[in-house]
Amino acid sequence: MLKQFFPFMKKYIVPTILAPLFIIGEVILEIQIPLLMSKIVDIGIKNMDINYVINTGLKMVLFALLALICGALSARFAAVAGMGFGSEVRRGVFNKIQNFSFANIDKFSTASLVTRLTSDITHVQHSYIMIIRTLVRSPFMLVGAIIMASKINAKLVLVFLLAAPILGISLAIIAKTAFKRFGFMLKKLDNLNGSIQENLIGIRVVKAFVRARHEKEKFALSNDDLMKFSINAEKVIICNGPIMQLVMYSTIIAIMWFGGNMIVAGSMETGALISFISYVSQILTSLMMISMMMVMVVLSRASIGRLSEILSEKPDISDENASSDISAKDSGIEFKNVSFKYGNGGEVLKNINLKIEPGETIGIIGGTGSSKTTLVQLIARLYDATEGEVLVGGVNVKDYKIENLRKHVAMVLQKNVLFSGTIKENLKWGDIEASDEEIIKACKNACAHDFIMSFPDGYDTYLGQGGVNVSGGQKQRLCIARALIKKPEIIILDDSTSAVDTATDAKIRSALKEDLKGTTTIIIAQRITSVSDADRIVVLDDGKINAIGTHEELLKNNDIYKEVYNSQQKGVA
Repeated sequence: MLKQFFPFMKKYIVPTILAPLFIIGEVILEIQIPLLMSKIVDIGIKNMDINYVINTGLKMVLFALLALICGALSARFAAVAGMGFGSEVRRGVFNKIQNFSFANIDKFSTASLVTRLTSDITHVQHSYIMIIRTLVRSPFMLVGAIIMASKINAKLVLVFLLAAPILGISLAIIAKTAFKRFGFMLKKLDNLNGSIQENLIGIRVVKAFVRARHEKEKFALSNDDLMKFSINAEKVIICNGPIMQLVMYSTIIAIMWFGGNMIVAGSMETGALISFISYVSQILTSLMMISMMMVMVVLSRASIGRLSEILSEKPDISDENASSDISAKDSGIEFKNVSFKYGNGGEVLKNINLKIEPGETIGIIGGTGSSKTTLVQLIARLYDATEGEVLVGGVNVKDYKIENLRKHVAMVLQKNVLFSGTIKENLKWGDIEASDEEIIKACKNACAHDFIMSFPDGYDTYLGQGGVNVSGGQKQRLCIARALIKKPEIIILDDSTSAVDTATDAKIRSALKEDLKGTTTIIIAQRITSVSDADRIVVLDDGKINAIGTHEELLKNNDIYKEVYNSQQKGVA
């Protein structure tokens, strides 16, 4: 699992190496200071040698300053390495998500992906900094201080060597117990983020249905659940501190007792005991830092596992067997014995056979749940057919480079999505190089130009997140214009005029018919009027093709089509 993260270190390998090197230098200098202090007491002061005291004191100051410089440099390099590593992991995970197919994205909730890109990466980033500094410093300090203390009095060293196994066993038990609990806690954090995100996205619906109290109760449950699991995880971790304190102070008391007796017996100097206690403090502090690192590692291990799930996820749709030189300029489409199912569910499309000629306009109509949207999503490989073949220009869509295929196919999806930015910036998603004249023409064809110009800033009007400051019908028209700017060989309109009135719908269809000559057009609609002038209309029922024909033919021969038509005519009447 950790191997997946090694590539993200490459860019910052130099500061990653320099940070521990400087921290080792700091440790080497620090462990000399107590020894110099003992010499001042046992040699300089004992012999009343002022010059020795001053010279040794100056050495201590010099070592302290050098240790400070090494520590500062180590902290700087560790920060650069850690923040850089976190940035690279975040970029890598985000890029991996961008390569996911719809099927891959369906496996993870949006809230969970947001948590992994933020909280989980922050945990890993902080742990990385701690590992290249603290996890290097503490073991080196531990070993170095033990060696120096052994030189002073090997017998006294046995006191805290006996304490080490107690700490080791305690830490192992705490780490093992806490890991599972932190994993559950992070899942509860996902649930909380999901609740918040859902509420904020649907805040207008919440207010319209006066469901604020229900949402507050729902949030309180998720929040309390997270708190309960957080406390459950933390109450294991907090045992670490008291255990460390107990062992640390018990060890110091024991050393002062045995050391004091040695001084009385004349087998140890006073300065040596002072120095020894300083080394014991360094050793025990190192052990405490290692225990804190264990806590961080436990938390980051859960986060690493969650990030690894994304990095390990293999995109269902890839360019693995694609040929880069194929183009979709021949815009004919053919479905050959196509069936499709979502995950392990039942088939939602069953044995679809349909041939669409280049430049033909096809209408698709059917009841809710008849898989109209699923059918057209197979053309641009948003999903792959589970059985059969989808051909564009006589070539299986799986043989196209994904980017190459989607450049030739424009889709106005059922859910209209706009992004933060100006109207012009949103429209240029269709073609970043589009001129103002091309943008205006596309907007006129989509009946969007007039309402855009009604805004004080026109095409430079800023849209909030999701286009909250425009109506549903205006969103649809902007999305149609965005698709037209792309100048595609194939255009798919998935119920894209449902939020506009019938008169505007008719104007858009008339403009598109004129502007999209030679373009293969697929129109999914609920209204018969939106597809009545199509070259052919496909009637879908329960994932199967029920009938294909012109508007007149279907009115004569197809019961489903007649029923829909008659019900809509009664509604008009």
